[in-house]
Amino acid sequence: MLDKLQKLEKRYTELTQLLADPGIMKNQDEYRKLTREYSWLEEIVKLTKDYRKTLADIEEDKQIMKSSNDEDLVELARSEIAELEDVRDELEAKIKIALIPPDPNEGKNVICEIRAGTGGEEASLFAGDLFRMYSLYAESERWKIEVMSSNPSDLGGFKEIVFQIRGENVYKKMKFESGVHRVQRVPETESSGRLHTSAVSVAILPEVEDVEVDLSPDDLKIDTFRSSGPGGQHVNKTDSAIRITHIPTGIVVSCQDEKSQHKNKAKAMKILRTRLWAKEQEEQQAKRAKQRRLQVGTGDRSEKIRTYNYPQNRVTDHRINLTLYKLDQVMNGDLEEIFEELQQADMLDSLEELYSEN
Repeated sequence: MLDKLQKLEKRYTELTQLLADPGIMKNQDEYRKLTREYSWLEEIVKLTKDYRKTLADIEEDKQIMKSSNDEDLVELARSEIAELEDVRDELEAKIKIALIPPDPNEGKNVICEIRAGTGGEEASLFAGDLFRMYSLYAESERWKIEVMSSNPSDLGGFKEIVFQIRGENVYKKMKFESGVHRVQRVPETESSGRLHTSAVSVAILPEVEDVEVDLSPDDLKIDTFRSSGPGGQHVNKTDSAIRITHIPTGIVVSCQDEKSQHKNKAKAMKILRTRLWAKEQEEQQAKRAKQRRLQVGTGDRSEKIRTYNYPQNRVTDHRINLTLYKLDQVMNGDLEEIFEELQQADMLDSLEELYSEN
């Protein structure tokens, strides 16, 4: 471990010099990237200094025990060694955790996409329930939510809803929500009272800056149309709705929630950039072919991650085998316990991956 720490200390010294270079400061994108790396290494370097000093103190006490004839001094050295070894073990544990490279998206806001899957109208209703669940959690965290695009269903749910979440630690907490969310309950639309299983897919995409995705106007096909809603609601008499097709990938984004064509276009472009960035990241992850329990970074949306069983008031996260019998509280935004368990599991996965490579 000391060899690895020595390399990181050298890199820290290099970064200190680089960040003082006026040329680097002119390139804001590069400067932000290096600043994040510097902040990560700063903690490691501090812990390393403490660790080396502790090892030196242990060695010094061992030399005293070998060379001294003073029994009191030897006993004092022996006592200090026991205490210092505890400190050493604690520092080693902290360093192992600190060595996990930070997620480059950690401080970003997110765009969340919820889509009804199998289950027809019941799936659309559950998509609405998930949107409410995340909205209530966001409220408890003092995050801000802005709906960017939605396709309501006839009974008040959503066939699809795309929204932005802004605030502190948004991506850090929400990044594990990508995947298939399965619901088991008796639908309101079911007269015979039979239990149904439906599914909704969730995608959590870190919001990207314009500079992170280069879009050529020649690659875009932009159409305007009149927005519409269920039951004739929210119908505009002007062509304010926007549909953008990214020709190379075939990705299509539509926005019609705003009355302003300009605002709808701005939202559609933000969603398109985010989806293109996510597609590129998924392809990179697929090349690396690393399969991790939480599918972190791959955004694997085909994987069933969680089941919400209403008759048993049970929610189960299948990735970490966590079952809680408080579904009513979870659907009211009480997600903290689930998020903490997922973060803990991810940290253990990261440690295992980090040290299996070394």
